[in-house]
Amino acid sequence: MEPLFATDQTKALVPRIREFVLNELVPLETSEHLTGNFSKVAAILDQKRELVRKADLWGLQHSLDEGGLGLSLCEFGQVSEALAWSPFGHYTFNCQAPDIGNMELMHKYAPEPLKRRYLEPLRDGHIRSCFSMTEPEFAGSNPTRMGTTAVRVGDDWVINGHKWFTSSADGSAFAVVMAVTNPDAAPHRRASMILVPTDTPGFELVRNISIMGDGSDHWGSHAEVRYTDVRVPATNLIGGEGMGFVLAQERLGPGRIHHCMRWIGISERCFDLMCRRAATREMEDGVMLGEKQFVQGWIAESRAQIDAARLMVLRTAQNIDQFGAAAVRNQISEIKFFVADIMLNVVDRAIQTYGAMGITDDVLLPWYYRHERGARIYDGADEVHKTALARSILKEYGLDTKRNKPADLAAARA
Repeated sequence: MEPLFATDQTKALVPRIREFVLNELVPLETSEHLTGNFSKVAAILDQKRELVRKADLWGLQHSLDEGGLGLSLCEFGQVSEALAWSPFGHYTFNCQAPDIGNMELMHKYAPEPLKRRYLEPLRDGHIRSCFSMTEPEFAGSNPTRMGTTAVRVGDDWVINGHKWFTSSADGSAFAVVMAVTNPDAAPHRRASMILVPTDTPGFELVRNISIMGDGSDHWGSHAEVRYTDVRVPATNLIGGEGMGFVLAQERLGPGRIHHCMRWIGISERCFDLMCRRAATREMEDGVMLGEKQFVQGWIAESRAQIDAARLMVLRTAQNIDQFGAAAVRNQISEIKFFVADIMLNVVDRAIQTYGAMGITDDVLLPWYYRHERGARIYDGADEVHKTALARSILKEYGLDTKRNKPADLAAARA
């Protein structure tokens, strides 16, 4: 039975990608490579990247005019799930966040000189990039409020500010920085996006933030960064001045499809581990763990939830392809909190199935537990998406939940 949403391209690509990930990447998932520094395995993965090129699987996410395969968002979502079977999949195929989002953004909005100098080597996998928006002093779920400023001085922007969770800053060649350029404008028109080479004087990588005890480096890092009188040419502006919020929102639509399909791939990997353990682990009473009703319930619930999540995400991706992200923003909010919750439940059930071994780095599960708990926080906390979705639904019933004047509420109830 052919899977729903499959196309001729995905039918040909996905099995090849799965085979590559299983044969070339899964064997690299040792405790040494998954704990501490990613730089330990980076050189090996660069060799694997060359195998990807030779297999003509490089640039899966690129459009035809960029030399890619021209996959739709719905098609790439299915590819992304296959890549997520291993923590090394997306990096090896140069589809990792935040690079993939920066590539999409720059392809559409960067001036040609920036494309030639930065986008082309990024696309070819010769450099990496980071995305610098969130600030520790302000709520990360509200990108209209930030303290980082970019002031026009002659032909330059001079940037000052404090960022954190600037993902993949360690080793990156440039950052796409969101900074306030028009402080007196309307909230959604104050910020702009500016490309900053990380070797620019005043760019300081303060630290790689330790995430649940894991202070990863390289592409797996989340950095705290300071910008102190960082001066870059005015031509480093991406998109128009004051377009930062609009570009951030446009970046997040496809980005959430990428994330959600990766989470589904993670769920499938953890589901597989859980089932293997249940089918082979003998209990003290001589029966297999999988014969216990509790475990059977976890397996059944996980299977149904993963299947439902996949259908929801691919439906949303197909609708973005057809109608644009703005037209399906409710569906985008739905999948973000729905899939993140399912993934974390599956990871937790798999750990519980493994027992004490499940919390050791002898298996892959603790790595997912550490690195993916943030799924319910980044790209907008689940609670923010649930509130936005509920407000949008209630508005269709005539209730504007953003109104808080007593007179307005009394009139609405009358």
